[in-house]
Amino acid sequence: MTNAAPAPDARPGPEPRSAFARFIPLSTRWMDNDLYGHLNNVVYYSLFDTAVNQVLIEQGALDLHGGEVIGLVVETRCNYFEPLAFPQRLEAGLRVAHRGRSSVRYEIGLFAEGAPLCAARGHFIHVYVDRETRRPVPALPATYLNALQALEGIPK
Repeated sequence: MTNAAPAPDARPGPEPRSAFARFIPLSTRWMDNDLYGHLNNVVYYSLFDTAVNQVLIEQGALDLHGGEVIGLVVETRCNYFEPLAFPQRLEAGLRVAHRGRSSVRYEIGLFAEGAPLCAARGHFIHVYVDRETRRPVPALPATYLNALQALEGIPK
């Protein structure tokens, strides 16, 4: 008897703007380009984090210095479809794909400004924990729930 590996997931493709609930404008920087003339892979993850945290801060959910609850990234992924590079202006499409008791799966599409399809698409999962104990909170605070509501509905 052989133990066959499970079939790999089908490679996701680029998604249109209509697949995302909110857009956040982002800028590239000179230092973001790598030796090959496009954004280095780690920059995409930084842009994902920036987009999500910007929305949470704007909505009054995330208090960087004094909040009792913080989000820790426990899983992340990115698929690349088209190169992006400095000095392009970007837009991050954002949606909440799943909300658990203390976790949220954010899905992000990075678009060149005005492009109809995302150049990269990924996700990350935050587990929200008590700042001091680093243990998962029993439930997401109301400020987070309010901030997430607008990201859960995808415009049709």
